[in-house]
Amino acid sequence: MARVLIACEYSGRVRDAFLALGHEAMSCDLLPTDVPGPHYQGSVFDVIDYPWDLMIAHPPCTHLSVSGSRHFAAKRLDGRQQAGASFFMRLAKAGIPHIAIENPVCVMSSLWRKPDQTIQPWQFGHGETKATCLWLKNLPPLRPTNVVEGREARVHRMPPSADRWKKRSETFQGIAQAMAEQWGAYVESPLLAMAGGA
Repeated sequence: MARVLIACEYSGRVRDAFLALGHEAMSCDLLPTDVPGPHYQGSVFDVIDYPWDLMIAHPPCTHLSVSGSRHFAAKRLDGRQQAGASFFMRLAKAGIPHIAIENPVCVMSSLWRKPDQTIQPWQFGHGETKATCLWLKNLPPLRPTNVVEGREARVHRMPPSADRWKKRSETFQGIAQAMAEQWGAYVESPLLAMAGGA
């Protein structure tokens, strides 16, 4: 059983995927959890020094994502981009043995380093295109679990609504399941997982 922190998650989707496999998992966000379960509502840095085995972090991408590059000059001028990058790096430098940081294509590729992997929902059973970058520490890249057709950018074409930002940021269920199955097994037994025995 691994102790897993899901940082900056309110949906509970990744947390619940780990819980279903018998891990000790807790989500953490400034927002309340959408689904009842172990959740700390507050700053991730309040709980980051617990002896976690694995952290999967979804830091806010508002001031980092290249999709908003037209606003970068203003965000650098008032410090919003620097604050976003600093938050990202505090997570990356946490003293947790295994770390995955998830973000869309963003400035961290040039400010820090390129991601270890870029995945798409269609590799994990969802007919969507939404490039998701993963920066990994002591974790293997995710292996695709269910490559499907019907690759559309539906997430990016959602109509305006009060909760559009929340829906666009949620982790796809197939990706959450792959993280729990593959990384949970790796943290428990790295050699067995790498050999495909998990």
